[in-house]
Amino acid sequence: MKRHLLLSFLLCATIFGASAQQNITIKGSAVNGRGKLVELYRYTDPVSNRLKLLDSCRVGSKQDFILRTYANYPLLLVLQVDDYNMSFYAEPGRDYNVSIPNFNWNTDEQKNIHLDRVPLPVEFSGLPSNDINLLIDDFHTIIDTFIVRNRVHFDYKFHPDKRYFDTLVALLGDMSADGDGGDFLARYKRYYLARLKYDLRFESRARTFNKEIAGQPILYYDESYMSLFCDLFGDYISHGNKLLSQRQICRWVENLDVSTYLDSLGVDPLLRNEQVRELAFLVAMNESYYDFRNYDRQSVCKTLMRFANTTKFPEHKQLAETLLQAYAGEEGGQQMPRFVLPDADGQLVDLNSYRGEWIYIAFVRCTDPNSIGELETMSHFIDSVYKKSDSIEFITIDCCRDRDKMNEFLAGKRGKKYSWTWLHFDGRYDLLRQFDVYSYPWFVLIDPDGRIHYHVTPAPSTGFLITPPWQRAKTEPKKVFFLDQYRQ
Repeated sequence: MKRHLLLSFLLCATIFGASAQQNITIKGSAVNGRGKLVELYRYTDPVSNRLKLLDSCRVGSKQDFILRTYANYPLLLVLQVDDYNMSFYAEPGRDYNVSIPNFNWNTDEQKNIHLDRVPLPVEFSGLPSNDINLLIDDFHTIIDTFIVRNRVHFDYKFHPDKRYFDTLVALLGDMSADGDGGDFLARYKRYYLARLKYDLRFESRARTFNKEIAGQPILYYDESYMSLFCDLFGDYISHGNKLLSQRQICRWVENLDVSTYLDSLGVDPLLRNEQVRELAFLVAMNESYYDFRNYDRQSVCKTLMRFANTTKFPEHKQLAETLLQAYAGEEGGQQMPRFVLPDADGQLVDLNSYRGEWIYIAFVRCTDPNSIGELETMSHFIDSVYKKSDSIEFITIDCCRDRDKMNEFLAGKRGKKYSWTWLHFDGRYDLLRQFDVYSYPWFVLIDPDGRIHYHVTPAPSTGFLITPPWQRAKTEPKKVFFLDQYRQ
């Protein structure tokens, strides 16, 4: 499915209450994927954009797998294998047959697929002609083709012409005559075109809001509606605007003054409705959390906690708690995920066995020049670090698919200098995702209590090992006059 598919937002209580039920089945096969872990995810909400695992299984000896989940509304699912994924909409009560053709799983070792995306090649069979994925794909094909052919009339540099957008809408109206795809597809088209019109500056924020949001129920369950809402109010509050300065907003967050913050937003004509105002507040708070130059993260979290305890809208309470859960996974102090990995000799090592010490973890690929450069720097400092402190353990986790590459590297002339602990990630891509390892080398510092001290830890080449946090400063006790007399 193309990248145009939007993030799914299902905050309905029935989804969470019926999670044990299963009314969607995905049966698949992978030509050369025997033994690989296939995972099925959904997005928790359109603000934090965090993934939640629904089901998983290994590809069997017959190259087959089966996944199941539940939904009461068309749900955007993400099918994940190793570092590759694809997304598609699944309808309640449907069975899907998919196949993964012969695929080069080593592509991620040849380039960074997180920057140059390589989708998981999934092929569907037996889809009806009115399947929402096919209809959405046709919808975006028409839009892409038309804009490319008439790109001059959509480009800001050449004074875009609104008449061409109206022509595009007319073309898409003719398309809907073939099959409407139900209310879901109608809403998808409506809110996507509203977003596109707003993003192309053919319509103002106020006009779009009054046409699509004002005076209408908030469709929390509909991801296309919520994407439009987030688009309208993204960067609208947290950075300050004509009505409220960023300095005022920062002060309210610092003082945990939720009531004044929300009341002050009401001076904006677009935010006079209490429910709309609170939802826009949540969008702003998420932006504030990542704007570390202007906002204190702890204050943002405490403000969200206070909001969750005071709001009268259950959907907003759920969303605030979801955001806090997402932040908990990014904050320093998070408990390190437990994992057991093989060393160069194939012996399993549990990192919990190092509890009580600082652990400086380096995720590398021994075939990556940048990784080798940082390893060289580490080897230069490691002896002096050990002399100053015996409470630090250096661990390098090699993320090459083939463990033999690590063993050959360590057996070579260069590898013999790296005498600290080496482990292999053993295909644990879930571990890499937990640590947000998207490039190599990547460093993480664990404190003696087993908690992540720095989620993004500086590399050795930054000089981090010269004055590390585990090195206790030696201070001489101050002399006190009467104490000196007493000692004499």
